[in-house]
Amino acid sequence: MRPVPRWALLSSVCAPVLLIGGWTVAALLEGPAYDPARQTISVLAAYGAAGSWVMTGAFVALGVCHLLTACGLRPAAPAGRAALAGGGVAALVVALLPPPSSGGSLRHGSVVVVGFVLLAVWPVLALDRGGAAPWGLRPWPSVLATALMGVGAGWFLLEMQRHGAAGVAERLVTCLQSVWPLVVVASCLSHPAGSGPPR
Repeated sequence: MRPVPRWALLSSVCAPVLLIGGWTVAALLEGPAYDPARQTISVLAAYGAAGSWVMTGAFVALGVCHLLTACGLRPAAPAGRAALAGGGVAALVVALLPPPSSGGSLRHGSVVVVGFVLLAVWPVLALDRGGAAPWGLRPWPSVLATALMGVGAGWFLLEMQRHGAAGVAERLVTCLQSVWPLVVVASCLSHPAGSGPPR
């Protein structure tokens, strides 16, 4: 099994840290007018938002991190790596297409949906059916990760329709999606076949 380079661990650690840090700082800059329980992360990156530059930077950083992790995650199946990289590209496009200060944006929303789907299915596409696969690439953890992300995305869509706790649902899904690459990389590095010299 091809080893995972150590820099992939850094990129996979940075993804959730920068995303969560970005929305936390952007929400603080926005002030009490922003309701993180009901409003989406995209609101923080909207035109005219006080912390839009922070949230946009967080989206860019997230996209770059996912692209780097996909490049370094050599033991994963190519389709899974491509889906993870596609999720990274979607994050970059989201940064380039911020929503308007009021109302929705079909372009922005469409890219968000594509990104959600790619990041939800990549664990299943990346799995290795071999018995010696690292834990994060085995069928059960991979299927469970995809199922949890799918349920979370469904909850998010339901809350958007109900004008309910969409912010909570979105944060849960994006946390899962940004943390799973770290879980997979860590399992590959701790796997005996993946403990070779860094590249």
